[in-house]
Amino acid sequence: MASPKSVVRWIGRNSRRLGITIAGFVLLLTGLAGLALPLLPGWLFIIAGLAVLATEYAWAERTLDAAKRRAKQAANKVRRRKQTDQP
Repeated sequence: MASPKSVVRWIGRNSRRLGITIAGFVLLLTGLAGLALPLLPGWLFIIAGLAVLATEYAWAERTLDAAKRRAKQAANKVRRRKQTDQP
């Protein structure tokens, strides 16, 4: 039989992970709704959800890293385009 201290520790670890999972998926779902609704900034909520989930899940961290790379590429493309458009 497990000691009470180890049981409390197990509950603490798993409840924290469950809370992070729920919060992350709520943010992701809000972001997906925001892509369809004009009232919410969808991408902002999606990135926030991935950032929350990345604290516990490797797949979310990889997805967040890929999103960051694509955002940097898009920003660089816009900067290059602005530089070439200026006289």
